[in-house]
Parts: sequence; C-alpha cells; structure tokens
Amino acid sequence: MGFFSNLFNRNNDPKSIISFDVINTIYSHLYHESSLEFKVKGIHDTVTVNLYSVPSSLDHEEGRAEVKKAGFNNAYEVLNELYKKLNIGGLSEEAMQDDLQYDFIHIQFYSRPSQEMKKHFTSVINNFMIFFCCTNSLEINDFRMLYSSNHFSDYVKGLLDSEYLDFKNPQNETQEIGVKDFKKVLQAICEYFNVEIPADIELPSSENLLLDDKAAVEDFEEFVKLVSRNNIEEDDVKKYSEKLFDSFNHETKTYYETTEDHFSFFEEINTWHSDWKFDPEDAEYFISEMLGEDFKFDYPEETYSHDLFPYIQSELEKSNLELLTYETYGDSYLFFVVNKDEVERILELSELTKIEVTQL
Repeated sequence: MGFFSNLFNRNNDPKSIISFDVINTIYSHLYHESSLEFKVKGIHDTVTVNLYSVPSSLDHEEGRAEVKKAGFNNAYEVLNELYKKLNIGGLSEEAMQDDLQYDFIHIQFYSRPSQEMKKHFTSVINNFMIFFCCTNSLEINDFRMLYSSNHFSDYVKGLLDSEYLDFKNPQNETQEIGVKDFKKVLQAICEYFNVEIPADIELPSSENLLLDDKAAVEDFEEFVKLVSRNNIEEDDVKKYSEKLFDSFNHETKTYYETTEDHFSFFEEINTWHSDWKFDPEDAEYFISEMLGEDFKFDYPEETYSHDLFPYIQSELEKSNLELLTYETYGDSYLFFVVNKDEVERILELSELTKIEVTQL
C-alpha cells in the first residue's frame, strides 16, 4: 500500500473516536475481514462496512465501464481525482506502473433526515469514505474523508460526486446528523471486532451498541408501554405484546397480515389515523384527543399538512413530547404522541420488533 504526504494537520484527537488510532485499528481488522453488515442501536436499517482497494476493487467489467464512462483511462486516475478533493498528493505515472494497491474504507448507513429533508424522506443515506495518508512523515499516520448522502448506483460516479468532509465542522444539518451517528457506528465496529477503546476517548454511548436481531417478548412489552406513554393497563400490555410477538415469529404470515396486526394494536391506543392532507384545526383537535387536554399551536397562515410538523413539534416539545407516526407506506399517517426523551429508545425497539415507526 502506498501513501503520499499532504498539507493538513493530523486527525488524531486522543479524546475523539474519530481519530487515526481508532480507525487504523478498525482497518487492521478489516484487512482480514473485508466486509461486514450488522445492526446498531439507534441507527435505521443495516450498517455496511467495506474495505476497497484501487485498482483491484474496480478491476471487473462493470467497474472498468464506470471508469471509462467517467472519462478516465484507469482506476488510478480516478483515485488521483479523489486525492485532489482531499488535498493528498497524487500518484505519478511511475507510481501507477508499480501496480500497488491503495486501500480505503467505505462505511454506509442511514440517519434520520434533516428538518428540511423530512418533507421528502423518512431517512437519509450516509456514505463515509476514509482514505489513509501521511502528514509530515514517511509513515501512514493520518486519514481524510469524503462524504455523500446519495445512493451509489454507479460506484465511480458516486465517489467522484462525493465531497471532502471536515467532520469537526459539518457544513449542514445532514452532515451534522451523519457525523453524530458515524461516531456511534465507529464505537459499534470496535465492539464488533472486540477492539478495546482507550479509556480517555469520549464515547458516544455508554451502552453496548450492537443490536441483537432476536427480539424477545419483553422488547414488545417495552415498546407497547413507551408508544402508549404508559397509559395502558398491565393486562393489555401483556395481551398486545404477546400478539405482536407471535406475529413477529409467525413465518407463514404475509407482510400484509403482519402490518394488519400492527394497525390493530395502534387502533387500541390513543392514535390519529389521518389522510396525508390535513388542516391545522384537525391537528389541534386530534392531538388534544390524544393528550386528553386542550392543545393549540402557532403557525403561519395558509400552512397545511406536513408543513405544520415543525410548529406542532415545537409546541409539544414545551411539554417534553413528540409526534411520531407508524410507517403506513401509503398516503396516510398513523400519528401518536410519546415522551421526547424516550424517542431514541422507541426507534431502537422499532428496528428490533420490525414495527416501523418514523420521526416527522
């Protein structure tokens, strides 16, 4: 593997989990296990981690076609283009002839969308590409990152469209959310490989972040209690959680039958099933019904439907509450109100129980 000097200072904050020492340790494990997929608490869907090498990872028919389509003769030229974005010295013609491999790590996962993107998406993909380099040294002692929130249908184009990421100073809310979750993912990767994280590093979470895919009936019980804000009889908690758990484990049930069980449960607690179009007066009425008390909120004139969410949430936040929805995958919402400080746990349990809940 070859690397070249650059003009940046080292990324080795001893207190940050995003540091050379941590990432280099992860790299040493990936060198023997080049790809992995796993679940992380608080992260939507699966996290994928891949170790790629240039040129070998693009040395196949599809990869060569993507390189040519992008206007380059070989994968080394693509790498040089990426190095320009990262301010890393490029490969000379002589270096390209040496047929060396240049590794990078690609970590991909989903995060909740920014306030602006919530209007269009329920989640946003994050792509973190980590390239090793040298800073004032002949030894590899640093890294730089590219970032993209786009899907890589054409992998070479995806890399070339990515942007340099200053993870200490995110440029927008999407990057800010992504970097925060990236720290969790790095901690989870260390847990996956049983890497001992130095005691002086500030961990994003005090608990184990690896998510066990095997949900237990107790997970459904906790979910039922949290989404109902504990306004439910203990006998009903047991009844609903056992039914949902049975549905989860019923291999012969179709997706439609399973989601019908989800709807049946939500209809039994205090929820609001709404068309995707609704007026502010509708929101005030039904949220008042769910809360059992009068609810009013301020909003600009001529504001309707999903554009009302920021104003609803702002008013609910004053009471440490938040409006969530079950993912209907249709032109409707199934709203319910939860305690704001329990949202993260609800989303974790949503992943585990496969009862799809999303933030608004």
